[in-house]
Amino acid sequence: MVTIFQTSSMTLYASRSRKSRKQKQLERRHEREHLSRNRNTLSFPSSSPTPLLINYKPQTLTKLQALDNVVKDLEYSIGKGIKIDTQIFSSLLETCYQLNAIDHGIRIHHLTPTNLLRKNPGIASKLLRLYASCGLMDEAHKLFDEMAKRNESAFAWNSVIAGYAELGLYEDAIALYFQMEEEGVEPDQFTFPRVLKACGGLGLIQVGEAVHRDLVRLGFASNGYALNALVDMYAKCGDIVKARRIFDKIPCKVSVSWNSMLTGYIRHGLRVEALQTFRMMLQDGIELDSVAISSILANVSSPQLGFQIHGWIVRRGMEWDLSITNSLILMYSSYGKLDRARWLFEHMPERDVVSWNSIISAHCRDPEVLSYFERMEKDVALPDNITFVSILSACAHLGLVKDGEKLFALMRKKYRIEPIMEHYACMVNLYGRAGLISEAYAIITDKMEFDAGPTVWGALLYACYLHTNVDIAEIAAQTLFELEPDNEHNFELLMKIYGDAGRLEDVERVKTMMIDRGL
Repeated sequence: MVTIFQTSSMTLYASRSRKSRKQKQLERRHEREHLSRNRNTLSFPSSSPTPLLINYKPQTLTKLQALDNVVKDLEYSIGKGIKIDTQIFSSLLETCYQLNAIDHGIRIHHLTPTNLLRKNPGIASKLLRLYASCGLMDEAHKLFDEMAKRNESAFAWNSVIAGYAELGLYEDAIALYFQMEEEGVEPDQFTFPRVLKACGGLGLIQVGEAVHRDLVRLGFASNGYALNALVDMYAKCGDIVKARRIFDKIPCKVSVSWNSMLTGYIRHGLRVEALQTFRMMLQDGIELDSVAISSILANVSSPQLGFQIHGWIVRRGMEWDLSITNSLILMYSSYGKLDRARWLFEHMPERDVVSWNSIISAHCRDPEVLSYFERMEKDVALPDNITFVSILSACAHLGLVKDGEKLFALMRKKYRIEPIMEHYACMVNLYGRAGLISEAYAIITDKMEFDAGPTVWGALLYACYLHTNVDIAEIAAQTLFELEPDNEHNFELLMKIYGDAGRLEDVERVKTMMIDRGL
């Protein structure tokens, strides 16, 4: 049970300004009326004229309901001009963080005096931690920029860095770490795992090595959290030898240590080492959770290894864990084992949007994909961005132009999903593969609300290759040469288009262009 206040009751003290006897009597009457409306959640001590005593009953209220009642009373008290102790705000923000109650946190933010947020780094830090943990990074960073004395502790910095890292905004997380260094704020044991996660996410091993040196310099070389993060970072950045060296130095290996090493081996296709590590984990009594197993399945390098892991999952009685089953469906479909993927999907005791996305993606070249989408619409899981990328991609490969058009319109009108780059790339691919090159080109020039990226122009260039459309191919290729100057594939595709059109001089010209660029 999360404790909303440190004591069973808490008093909100009124300001001690002088008031007339008549004013006090009116206030007491109003408080009694308020008490009668809230007798299930509040009680007021008769011995004190102005305090507000909060006493919630856990046996009749959920944690969120209790929090909601407290916030309502706080709103009422402030509305009556009652001065609130700063500890109240701090305690409530801590509760909001524990309960992930962002809506209540926003209400408390609106009630907190602006000058208090500026002067009290403790309250500001807790509020920005709440925003960052819930992914509201604009609000978190705005608070961070306005904080006084933010350089006295790494707490606020860690919260913002963690928020960026969790959202995959790794560049922002690393940039903030270096800003932290420039402003003379010393990182602590909680800083390094988050920054190293960002380094691993971007594959920036040189930056990761610099952070590693900072970690050693500040005395965290034997910290378990830091060592686990280093193993994960080096494995993701491709230095599996260094990852293993650090892994061997960890005195008390926990599941995170083993999982990082195992997924590192699997990601690099080192099947023998992966199996050896997997067996060592079992011998060491390490229990893999569903997140770890799903990560392992996502990086399986061969169907044989996948079968062995599936067998272990069945023996452990974890086959029908939702995230594990979703990962098994994706694994089997990636190796063309559609019958196994279908069997798992049909026997799932429960499904979520990831389950539907997985089975739809598995049928990207099978006409049955439309029936799965229709079934999904009847299910409780609503289609999302990924669903429509998968179904539109399937329509493109299957030549289902009319169906693709209907689905694209459905996405916007019924589900209120605004198209992103991948959706437009699917539509260009849909028209392009069907030979409707002008329609595909019109998507880019007339329909997109933002500039097309390499995936969209690449789909158009490939369509021009399929149907030998030189004029539009030249436009697409020229744009791609600017967007991806080092991508050899674009040059080779244009040469094939020129070759198919019998324009051999242009083939030589593109070859010369490649040589000049060092490709």
